[in-house]
Amino acid sequence: MNFTLKVWRQKSPELEGVLKEYPAQNIPAEASFLEMLDIVNECLILKKDDPIAFDHDCREGICGACSLVINGVAHGPKRGTTCQVYMRNFQDGDTIFIEPFRGKAFKILKDLVVDRKSLDRIIQAGGYITARTGSAPDANSVPISKEDADESMDAAACIGCGACVAACPNSSAMLFTAAKVSHLSLLPQGQPERKRRVLKMVEQMDAEGFGNCSNHYECEAVCPAAIPATFIARLNREYTVASVTAAAAGVK
Repeated sequence: MNFTLKVWRQKSPELEGVLKEYPAQNIPAEASFLEMLDIVNECLILKKDDPIAFDHDCREGICGACSLVINGVAHGPKRGTTCQVYMRNFQDGDTIFIEPFRGKAFKILKDLVVDRKSLDRIIQAGGYITARTGSAPDANSVPISKEDADESMDAAACIGCGACVAACPNSSAMLFTAAKVSHLSLLPQGQPERKRRVLKMVEQMDAEGFGNCSNHYECEAVCPAAIPATFIARLNREYTVASVTAAAAGVK
C-alpha cells in the first residue's frame, strides 16, 4: 500500500512548526500505524534526513504513549490507541494528516512529541492514598458493593494518554481528572483524603492551564479506555461537596 503523509515537523518548542509531505511506499496492510512510521523513518535515515520524532512505548494499547492526531482524530480511526491502528484501516493511495496532541498544557517538544507531565502533576496533587495497604487482602475482607467496585474499576482504566484533552475544543482535562478522582473516592481506602484530593487535583488542573468541560463529549468519543463522561458529573459533585465542607470549616 502507498500513502502520502502530511506530517507536523517542529525542531524545538521555540520554533514554529509546519506540515511536510512524505511518501509512505510499499507498506504492508498488516503493519500498525507506528510500524508504518518506522518504515518511513528508515527511508529518511538512509537519505540522511532527520527522522520523524514520535512517542511510543508498549505498543500494546496499555501505556498510551503513542499520542498522535490522525486525520483530525486523537489516536485516529477506530476506538483504541494509535499503536492499535492498522494500515488496513486506510485506503491505498490515501493522504494522511499526522499532528501532535494539542493543548495549552501540552508543549510540543519536537515534531509529534508533546510534554504531558502536566497530567502527572495533577496525579501528584492528590491522586493517591496514604493508608498502608500491605499485601493483597483476602477476598471480601474489605466490604464494598459490586456496583462501586465495578464503577471504580471503570474509572481506573484511564491510561492517562491525554486524548481527552486533544479532542476537547476547550483543551479540558476534566475526564482524566474525573477518572482519577472517582476510582479512589469509590473505595474505602480512598476515603480519608477524599475531599482534600478533589480540591487539590482540580486546583492543579486549573493551574496547568486546562480548560473546563464544554459538554461536547469529544473526550468520551476518543477515549481508548471507553471512560464515560458521566464521571465528569461525579467530579463536579465531589468538588461541590468538598468546597462547601471546606468553606463551612473555614478552610481556604
